[in-house]
Amino acid sequence: MITPGQKVIQQWYQQKKWHQFPFQKEMEAAYLAGYSGLLNAPTGSGKTFALFLPFLADFINKNPDYKTRQNNGLQMLWITPLRALTNDIRKAMQEVCDDLQIPWKIGTRTGDTPAAEKAALKKKLPEVLLTTPESLHLMLAQKEYPKIFQSLQVLVVDEWHELLGTKRGVQVELGLSKLKALSRESKVEIKDSKLKTQNSELKIWGISATIGNLEQAADVLLGNDFPRDKIKMIRANVDKKLVIQSIIPENIENYSWAGHIGLKLLPQVMGLVAKSKTTLIFTNTRSQSEIWYHAILDNYPEYAGVMAMHHGSLDNELRNWVEAALHAEALKVVVCTSSLDLGVDFRPVDTVIQVGSPKGVARFMQRAGRSGHHPGAVSKAYFVPTHSLELLEGAALKQAIKQGIFESRDPMLLTMDVLIQYMVTLAVSEGFRADELYKEVTTTYAFADLSRNEFNQLLDFITNGGKTLAQYDEFLKVEIENGIYKVFNRRVAMRHRLSIGTITSDMSIRVKWLSGGSLGTVEESFISKLKPGNTFWFAGRSLEFVRIKEMSAYVRKSTAKKGMIPSWNGGRMPLSSQLAAVFRDKLDEVAHGIEKDEEVIALKPLFNLQAELSHLPQSHEFLIESFKSREGHHLLFYPFEGRLVHEGMASLLAYRISRIKPASFSIAMNDYGFELLTDEDVPIEEVLEDADFFSIANLLEDIQHSLNANEMARRRFRDIAHIGGLVFTGFPGQQVKNKHLQASSSLLFEVFSEYEPDNLLVRQAYNEALAFQLEEFRLRAALQRIVKQTIILKTIERPTPFAFPIMVDSLGRERLTTESLEDRISKMARQFGAEGVGGNENKKVRKAGVTRKKGF
Repeated sequence: MITPGQKVIQQWYQQKKWHQFPFQKEMEAAYLAGYSGLLNAPTGSGKTFALFLPFLADFINKNPDYKTRQNNGLQMLWITPLRALTNDIRKAMQEVCDDLQIPWKIGTRTGDTPAAEKAALKKKLPEVLLTTPESLHLMLAQKEYPKIFQSLQVLVVDEWHELLGTKRGVQVELGLSKLKALSRESKVEIKDSKLKTQNSELKIWGISATIGNLEQAADVLLGNDFPRDKIKMIRANVDKKLVIQSIIPENIENYSWAGHIGLKLLPQVMGLVAKSKTTLIFTNTRSQSEIWYHAILDNYPEYAGVMAMHHGSLDNELRNWVEAALHAEALKVVVCTSSLDLGVDFRPVDTVIQVGSPKGVARFMQRAGRSGHHPGAVSKAYFVPTHSLELLEGAALKQAIKQGIFESRDPMLLTMDVLIQYMVTLAVSEGFRADELYKEVTTTYAFADLSRNEFNQLLDFITNGGKTLAQYDEFLKVEIENGIYKVFNRRVAMRHRLSIGTITSDMSIRVKWLSGGSLGTVEESFISKLKPGNTFWFAGRSLEFVRIKEMSAYVRKSTAKKGMIPSWNGGRMPLSSQLAAVFRDKLDEVAHGIEKDEEVIALKPLFNLQAELSHLPQSHEFLIESFKSREGHHLLFYPFEGRLVHEGMASLLAYRISRIKPASFSIAMNDYGFELLTDEDVPIEEVLEDADFFSIANLLEDIQHSLNANEMARRRFRDIAHIGGLVFTGFPGQQVKNKHLQASSSLLFEVFSEYEPDNLLVRQAYNEALAFQLEEFRLRAALQRIVKQTIILKTIERPTPFAFPIMVDSLGRERLTTESLEDRISKMARQFGAEGVGGNENKKVRKAGVTRKKGF
């Protein structure tokens, strides 16, 4: 039987002349039946309405006077990973409420919300509030926060796949554990002059794009205490039409063998832009977006005024302007990064162009979905390779999407820094009782295995400074009164509220005009290299650096044609394990002469040369190349597993070689393989006879010897110390300098390592170094695969198409311009006689890469 609320929603769909998809109907039925769970729906399928409209139907069912009923308290909390998403979602929700004559104003609370608006929210919350994980924890840090959530009916986590596997996701898990506890404990009556209602059990829903571990994603979101008979997985199964095409260079023999900018294909890209209504050009880094923006302006000045740039370091006002202009169909093309990956609804966009491999199937699908971003529309996406072999990644992408192969997002476990921050957050507001909090926290997936002993260590740490810091008052933040852990010091509370969050990066410097106004932020490490009068390019403008004052860099317009381009930490992403596996399958097809993909056909000259100079490995083979030059003995290995795995494997194998013959190695790597270079001859045949060379036996011990594990853990500890509140980054506008933060966290790391070796945060630093910097799990799996393969050792005369890109990656990278790098690549090509390797795409292009590492 149809309910009054369902009838209202059906009439609304009819008025809009929209069709309600089967998954939206299924979602409505599940919600009204009291279920929680996960909605798996692609971008542009109507997923926001799929959850918001059933919520309204439920409210209408319970409140026949919904058109006049106001001051209902917070009913729905909608969490998004990006502040930018809240604008579009709020507008869509507000339109529905206005259409249905529901007298609500949809609210937002993010870091961009003005202080006056935040103050107003404290006094009176709207029925629906859109917020971020950080803002949710700031709400939990308020006095009397339980009253805020006493009427809450549902919490929705949008784009859950983006938060899963991050510390922000763990923040969400902890926040949910508290809200579930409040819901179960209180059942508070909502006082109203007309009606008294008891709030029902809190519903929790996540919205996720397709990932490889959807069932686990639901488990992580809901926690291990949620009734399993009240969980539903709703899959959209919308036949979203996606057209993917690779842009193939006209003369592949002359296309670059190495690089990551792709500007040689600018004419073909602009041809697509000209034919499209609105185009998003996605790049993988902020620096790359700046480079492409300037290249378009230089070569196609007619696009001035109808082109914009969008990335996370630009000022919020600039980003908002770009988004509004996209909505208004005022822009022809926008060069952007992952800042436009998620859920923003830009219906005018009909074409997406991806410059360089996105390194992951799910990421490419997310970006492709930006075009045709409404139900029934066709998404058009073009792949622009930045060097020859990336074309094969394009073929692998298409194959993976066709087969439905997507990356998993592995959840983070036992992130003690996030838990410490959360404990202090609760202590800043109402305080907590240890037994109750331990029970709540262990209902989360992240802390299900947290022992009571470990929890007690954290309690001791926030109250007494643990075993090591007891003599320092600044670490004694929490006091115990009548069994309640609470922060009484106002300065401690204020500093903690300013530090809530898990996003860490190099210290940012705001870029401001001398005449007033802000352009955005760049990292302190970049600004520190500038001298007054230097020119750099940022936010699509040529800027002259004038001076730095109080964490702001003041600039004026410059007419210079050349300048530095800022670099940001977090550069290039590694190839995902799923895409790497499909890439190896494609390579196996090539080795067997199968030419069914246009990309493979185009790359035939390159593969023929590889086979002529060396070998094309099949799936059961592992290729190693060896040759000598004036630089020394080069050994090249090709696991095709991604650069992070290769970094760890290169160091591991170099260490194992050095046990047979002591040697010093230089290392270079890319996503396809790695190079070991030494001054002396390596008896590689003898090395390969060692059965343990690729073995996983003693793997962790050998990693410890082969890499400076202590230094890797120290680098991870800096962020852990920041999140855990051990170092304070400063008040707004008065941030502590980056070098001081590094020194403080490094000193703490040394103290803990020496005097408290079992410290939970130090242990976490080592675990994170293994898991995220080395991808130890993938490294182990790769070695197990290689052990079963036939080793093909080829002695070559000169670098092959597989080898050359790795060797280019070993060159020292120029930060300002690339003339010297281009000269060195050309010299290298001439020296080795590598014809047709291509050059650098553009002399103004900065090429951020891996610096060769010395040691062993």
